[in-house]
Amino acid sequence: MKALITLTAFLLLMTTAPAADAPYRHVVFFKFKDSASPEQVQSIEKAFIELAKKVETVKSFEWGTNVSPENMNDGFTHCFFVTFADKAGLETYLPHPAHSEFVSKLKPVLDKACVLDYTAR
Repeated sequence: MKALITLTAFLLLMTTAPAADAPYRHVVFFKFKDSASPEQVQSIEKAFIELAKKVETVKSFEWGTNVSPENMNDGFTHCFFVTFADKAGLETYLPHPAHSEFVSKLKPVLDKACVLDYTAR
């Protein structure tokens, strides 16, 4: 019985605890101001792509616009998915001068952002 409890606890930990080398994900959603022109939005898209190339701790980057038929996006139209090797990668990214420059460009056209970070399991 004790072995079964130990095995159950081990299996539970294996399915809920992140691996030591699990990637760190930084997911960002944007809702742009109604006044933002399509050109301004495209400029932000391009700037985010360039930002991902400028910060050495970014391991991968992808993005897209909402295509969900569920209409549950609460006005968010863009999703940017940034992967780091670990949390330290994000901690280098956030104060990076290229990130600060990007945020300065983004703020005038941004209505709302949602950010979610997690460790992949």
